[in-house]
Amino acid sequence: QVHLLESGGDSVQAGGSLRLSCAASGYTTESYCMAWFRQVSGKERETIAAIDTDGSTTYADSVKGRFTVSQDKGKNTLYLQMNSLKPEDTAMYYCAADRAEYCTNYFRSWSTFSYQGQGTQVTVSS
Repeated sequence: QVHLLESGGDSVQAGGSLRLSCAASGYTTESYCMAWFRQVSGKERETIAAIDTDGSTTYADSVKGRFTVSQDKGKNTLYLQMNSLKPEDTAMYYCAADRAEYCTNYFRSWSTFSYQGQGTQVTVSS
């Protein structure tokens, strides 16, 4: 059974950095595309970063240049390095994954991914 577990969420001041982790079990991330999302209460879940099976990455404009998505395939873990954090980055952050055959468009909405985590909270204060 595929399971994703996010961690690393915390409260930080604006301008600070955090690194989120998404530990995967039940499969090897080498065969999957993965993505990060975030959601503020009352708003839709936003796709912010994604990585394909070949290591290609895509970012939402709102995080481009500040966030970096990466994988450690040996540890089956996805990361999101977040720098220059802003109060508007405050949200619950989630990861998701899908099998390679479903990754033609790997930067897509949360609901279309086969496997999803439970989230980790990030709070950025001004």
